[in-house]
Amino acid sequence: MDIEQEERDASFKKGLEIRRAVLGADYVDRSIASADEFTEDFQRLVTKYAWGEIWGRPGLDRRTRSFLNLAMIAALNRPHELKLHVKGALTNGLSRADIREVFLQVAIYCGVPAAIDSFRVAREVFEEIDG
Repeated sequence: MDIEQEERDASFKKGLEIRRAVLGADYVDRSIASADEFTEDFQRLVTKYAWGEIWGRPGLDRRTRSFLNLAMIAALNRPHELKLHVKGALTNGLSRADIREVFLQVAIYCGVPAAIDSFRVAREVFEEIDG
């Protein structure tokens, strides 16, 4: 992917900065570096629009966006993305107790199976962090 060309685009540049801050530069840089002809357009789209245009809006702070993302991703039962965003939520200031409350809410409004998987994924993240 031609990052130098994309970095001239303000939304992409902003998105890359936010994406690295929330998810970790190593993860983001690996994702971008591993993009090929099939996936590079998707990497651009996610970085520019999800991270630059949406996460970069002033209407909600990153902590609130993380609350929302955890609930939505848990409801969609997307464990890979949930694991990534649990880490991001911790980076954005959510506590483990906050995350627990999100998943209890998910249990009621989205179903116990979604919450079970979400708690399991979060526990894996906590164990990785705790060593």
